[in-house]
Amino acid sequence: MTDETEHNAQAGGTIIPVTLFQQNCMLLWDETTRQAVVIDPGGDVPLILDAIAKANVQVEQIWLTHGHIDHVGGADELREALKVEIIGPHRADEFLLDLVEDSGTKYGMTGTRNFKPDRWLDEGDTVSVGGLSFDILHCPGHSPGSVVYYSKAMKFAHVGDVLFAGSVGRTDFPGCSHEALINSITTKLLPLGDDVGFICGHGPGSSIGQERMTNPFLTGQA
Repeated sequence: MTDETEHNAQAGGTIIPVTLFQQNCMLLWDETTRQAVVIDPGGDVPLILDAIAKANVQVEQIWLTHGHIDHVGGADELREALKVEIIGPHRADEFLLDLVEDSGTKYGMTGTRNFKPDRWLDEGDTVSVGGLSFDILHCPGHSPGSVVYYSKAMKFAHVGDVLFAGSVGRTDFPGCSHEALINSITTKLLPLGDDVGFICGHGPGSSIGQERMTNPFLTGQA
């Protein structure tokens, strides 16, 4: 990923699959400043800390795409370990963050904690790390407060569980809506452009163009 408009910043990143859900926790950094963020630390905090040490970066913030346990189970523990702020998701997912401990018990995850972020995010907000800047898109459906982090300069997005390679986010949880999810994808993500690549919460990444052409939930084949 290369950003040629913001101080010629270059991004580096690595995926850390965590928990029994094999959720794509992402460590993302500015290659020049070595400043970094952790996106969606779902659990297995020692693995995340080890990846940070190996990358030799300085984590400045934790960013959350939404409030489901597999994406936030380790967030408060990691905040405490790194002494950094948690940013996101949208406030509509507050009820999920109040249920982290209960959800952890349900799925046999230890050490999970209910928490509040240091900052909620909304449509039109921006966040940054080093010279890398991301616009916030509020994309409800998989959860009411799901957000997408989008870098126009890098033609890159982190979409959480809104969109997958060949699929879309589940909508059988409390607060979910398949209609809202498809609306979020068609009105917020598809207009970003076919050349935008993305990382999602589980499995391989893809591009907007690939999903527009082949994703059965978007072509009407599902």
